[in-house]
Amino acid sequence: MKAYVFPGQGAQFSGMGKELYETSAVAKSLFEKANEILGFRITDIMFEGTAEQLKETKVTQPAVFLHSVILAKTLADFQPDMVAGHSLGEFSALVVNGTLSFEDALVLVSKRAIAMQKACEITPSTMAAVLGLADDVVENVCKTIDGVVVAANYNCPGQLVISGETTAVEQACEAMKEAGAKRALILPVGGAFHSPMMEPAREELAAAIEATHFSQPSCPVYQNVTANAVSDPTEIKKNLIIQLTAPVRWTQSVQQMIADGATSFTEVGPGKVLSGLIQKIDKTTETHSA
Repeated sequence: MKAYVFPGQGAQFSGMGKELYETSAVAKSLFEKANEILGFRITDIMFEGTAEQLKETKVTQPAVFLHSVILAKTLADFQPDMVAGHSLGEFSALVVNGTLSFEDALVLVSKRAIAMQKACEITPSTMAAVLGLADDVVENVCKTIDGVVVAANYNCPGQLVISGETTAVEQACEAMKEAGAKRALILPVGGAFHSPMMEPAREELAAAIEATHFSQPSCPVYQNVTANAVSDPTEIKKNLIIQLTAPVRWTQSVQQMIADGATSFTEVGPGKVLSGLIQKIDKTTETHSA
């Protein structure tokens, strides 16, 4: 069975999507439609912009989403049996399996980015990567820290990202090192994604998601919140709302996809981060980049 996976924020690079735009009429049409929906020429920033411009909140998430979805729509033999996306990538997955329309998803992604930015500005917050500790050790260390700090991204065995208030994350990093972590380093991010700090963004996005039509998907999506196959539009919607304040269970999602019969994983979008994580989760798994 073929699994297709879609990356999240951080995979962006200058020049992304340019070749697609220049070589595919389908891609060009969708990129131009995106410029209209967003109200600015995101293609100019994607194709010619600096790394700094691509980091702008209103640009980053839509740019990664557009690259992934439009690339998928130009693939000749694109027939997924199951899909999943890492954080933002879940929106890409929901377009390619028919749950969301391209237009509706882009509007939601844009609103998500802006809502997250606003939430980041309320309290100083950040994220940190913890390497070389078991998941339960990281979870237990977080519980001993005063303030908000939680496990946010279960990326692969031995790599877990924590998220929360800046001082709490800094204290947790020191405690992680004492607990035997190989590394515990603060990440260059704008705030504490996938933590309770995103509650204002979750509330804002919930209203937009509730008002959006979700269709019956063509294949199941393995959602970040549960790491299980979901095909019911109502359940997909509920999980997508919870996603902003809940952890990304990527390790568990990939393990479940393999248990459910996935024989190959194809990463669709900028970069090869997910392919690398999947190899660390299960070395025997076949991975490709579109």
